[in-house]
Amino acid sequence: ELLETVSKGGGEDAILRHTQRNKKLFVRERLKLLLDDESFLELSPLAGLSMPYGDVPAAGCLTGIGKICGVWCVFMANDATVKGGTIYPIGVKKQLRAQEIAMQNRLLSVYLVDSGGAFLPLQSELFPDKSHGGRVFYNEAIMSAMRIPQVAVVCGSCVAGGAYVPTMAEEAVIIDKIGTLFLAGPPLVKAATGEYVSPEDLGGAKLHSKVSGCSDHFASSEKEAYECIRNVISTLNYDPLPEEALEHDSPLYSSDELLGLAPQDYRCTLPVKLILSRLMDGSRFQEFKASYGTTLVTGFGHVEGHLVGVVANNGELSHDASLKGSHFVQLCGQRSIPILFFQNTAPHTAEPTSVSQAHSNRLKAQASMMAAVACAAVPKITVVIGGCYGSESYAMCGRSFSPNFLFLWPNARVALVDSRHFSTVPQAGDSDCTGDESELKHLKEKLEEESSAFYSSARLWDDGVILPQNTRKV
Repeated sequence: ELLETVSKGGGEDAILRHTQRNKKLFVRERLKLLLDDESFLELSPLAGLSMPYGDVPAAGCLTGIGKICGVWCVFMANDATVKGGTIYPIGVKKQLRAQEIAMQNRLLSVYLVDSGGAFLPLQSELFPDKSHGGRVFYNEAIMSAMRIPQVAVVCGSCVAGGAYVPTMAEEAVIIDKIGTLFLAGPPLVKAATGEYVSPEDLGGAKLHSKVSGCSDHFASSEKEAYECIRNVISTLNYDPLPEEALEHDSPLYSSDELLGLAPQDYRCTLPVKLILSRLMDGSRFQEFKASYGTTLVTGFGHVEGHLVGVVANNGELSHDASLKGSHFVQLCGQRSIPILFFQNTAPHTAEPTSVSQAHSNRLKAQASMMAAVACAAVPKITVVIGGCYGSESYAMCGRSFSPNFLFLWPNARVALVDSRHFSTVPQAGDSDCTGDESELKHLKEKLEEESSAFYSSARLWDDGVILPQNTRKV
């Protein structure tokens, strides 16, 4: 339901105004004209959901990965039905994450610009810092230096800082009567000088194609613009190694059964091999150290024909399990095998006041696994299939350990601690009993809200909430 709501952008009225009054295509229709087929992975679609500065569940920009002319591309497309495509802090974060993916995977970048520029009341949250809006342009320059092609379509308003997005791209197309490009639009000209100038005269397609040279291609319609971009991409001489048509078996057990296996209790009682048997090709899995450190399952298998190493929680990340994980991750690094992490970390119960020798050993072993994960120079993809608690999320390649991608199942919980462990309240008769109980209840409620998959995804702590049965495809 949430994804359906987000797919409607700013809502039906905004889409009507966008398509009928402004004669523009909806952002998702634009992508259909660009893409080879419908195999499009939308990134973090729930970013901005119920954030305090928005009354619509979207970030005002759509990012994703798909193919044009057989070449994998990253897309960054403004959705002008959401507050005119105005850039909010979460929208900046979303664009920067898409560029990070493009750089890490050397993917061609396509920008569809239709934006009113930065939301000025929040300028302190999206302008001055290293990870704010200016970083988008910095990244464009770095990507050019890395010889990663970038192309852009000016398919609407392109104001202020946003005007640098297409002008820093290698080739840009601007659409007649729809695309405009200027540092400050007609209202600001009027306010500053008293002069009225039309958007076309100030920064329309003809001006930028014939006079300023800011645009490299003139298109008389949106359809023509996307055909032009497809032609540009076909001449970039940027064709990564052709993908082999890998033969693969389906799992012996239906992936649809993952819906019934998604853990709703985060104490790791479910044997994780039940989940792996519905994800791996032919349900085949060559386990590594099967009888040692059994609260972590490690081994090799194939997903849609691709060989991967699997590191999956099956209980508490104990001393032995951490040493096993460290050994296995180093093997994958040595053999250049990508790693899939499946997180369902068991939250620890409260530790006794005197730290036991076993606890000390576990800390050292977990630190060893963290170092192995951080230093493994192979692609890493993390899926949170249950609870993701505390330091174990680091050893299992959580967001702070920079997996190439991180996805959550809808039942996932991401938190430092499990709020259910806060069960100790003062006994009746203690003077502060009522106050402490109220404070504890408030803290538990806060942690419960903040640990949900949707709270996480709204803040772009991951690359999206995915349905369990779609895990193989994603």
